[in-house]
Amino acid sequence: MIALRYLRAKRKEASVSLISVISLVGIALGVAALIIVMSVMGGFRTEFIKSLLGFNGHVTVQAVGRPLMNYDAVAARLRTVPGVTRVAPIIDGQVMATAYGVNTGIIARGVRRNDLATLKSVADSLTPGGLNRFAADSVIIGRGLADKFQVRVGDSITLISPRGDETPFGTTLRSKAYTVAGIYKVGNTLYDSNFAFMPLDEAQAFFNCDASVTAIEVMLASPENNMGLLPQLAGAAGAGTRLVPWQNINAGFLEVVNLERNVMGLILSLIIGVAALNIISGLYMLVSDKSADIAILRTMGASRGAIMRVFLIAGMSIGIAGTLLGLLLGVVFCLNIEGIRQGLQFVLGVKLFDDNFYFLARMPAELDVMEVVFVTLLALGLSFIATIYPSWRAARLDPVEALRYE
Repeated sequence: MIALRYLRAKRKEASVSLISVISLVGIALGVAALIIVMSVMGGFRTEFIKSLLGFNGHVTVQAVGRPLMNYDAVAARLRTVPGVTRVAPIIDGQVMATAYGVNTGIIARGVRRNDLATLKSVADSLTPGGLNRFAADSVIIGRGLADKFQVRVGDSITLISPRGDETPFGTTLRSKAYTVAGIYKVGNTLYDSNFAFMPLDEAQAFFNCDASVTAIEVMLASPENNMGLLPQLAGAAGAGTRLVPWQNINAGFLEVVNLERNVMGLILSLIIGVAALNIISGLYMLVSDKSADIAILRTMGASRGAIMRVFLIAGMSIGIAGTLLGLLLGVVFCLNIEGIRQGLQFVLGVKLFDDNFYFLARMPAELDVMEVVFVTLLALGLSFIATIYPSWRAARLDPVEALRYE
């Protein structure tokens, strides 16, 4: 009762009340910002890995120092390993794509129609009839690439490969026009704007691969947990091959994302620390203003522990209220982050989330219960620590000295 009464400052103690409000708002903003940033960074990592694992193989089988010739036999053995859900021989090659005067470098991937049908991220987002038209002299491209070229299904694009024919004058470029059989959209602009699929036998002829492939893609039931299958997969692939898991291919990116997430969390934690310092200054001013009250309470029999509890409760009331407000604000913001982003973009006229840079079509946010609990406990812990010393000083106040000039 006494603690809450002290927080309801009178007119002459308005500065104490103002500092308390600033402290509460500071803690709320710090908690909300930390929850939002941690959720966005976690959502970005999750969404990118989801799109990555849904588009590329979880384990890539390659031949060492030579083309992979007997790929059908190797693929058949890999399919027998428990936990393997998809096996597909592929040919990857860098080409120049051009249409209507627009040129860009892309990756052309040769794959069989049946294998492409099992690639759910592409097959499920493909324009109707795309797989049926996927035959010789046709390609399937991403939505970003189609928009860049301004082409539709049935239009033609030209692919140019440096792996051409050998002539007495050197290697000539190979150029061929292909009909767009279908357009897919997986939601990751890295793939929607930079990949085109062509039939495997067409890719073998286009890239001069004869009867070989560049790799075999293997997908697992649980790609983040089934890396223990690598020895079995290596045994099935046979001698002369090497296995490259998806973590190795994307190790640099994952490390950068984790580092940014940790650094941003540390930096934003300082906001809560600054708000906790405001609690210290506010309680110091409150102790100074209430020194006579403290002395009277002591003379009436209040113990030092009782005085200390009064100011601990006063400081923690600010910390708890600010933490709960920030928790509510952060959770609501994360649950509606895409709508808020769209609204801010409309009002400000500024693009707040460039999908060409972040490779995602929408801003992700993933609330992690353990992270939210950690942020909440961090804010409450810092608030409690901030109240200890001012409360101790209030409890140590000498009643005689406090009342000497009253």
